[in-house]
Amino acid sequence: MAATTQPHPITGFVRLPQVLKLIPVSRSTWWEWCRTGKAPKPVKLGERVTAWRAADINALIEHLGADGKEAA
Repeated sequence: MAATTQPHPITGFVRLPQVLKLIPVSRSTWWEWCRTGKAPKPVKLGERVTAWRAADINALIEHLGADGKEAA
């Protein structure tokens, strides 16, 4: 009996390593996207802890997927 796992969280927060597994771009590209507004703004959870809302990342993944389908 295999356990089914969610490929990415639906709620809560995701840290940068998780984001980069879901959206395969370099760290510098990701931060550029955040700066220019292509990616969601990060949330500071502590002095040295930065994360993104899972809902925002899921919306970005859907948007990027929709862009790919339109181009095909």
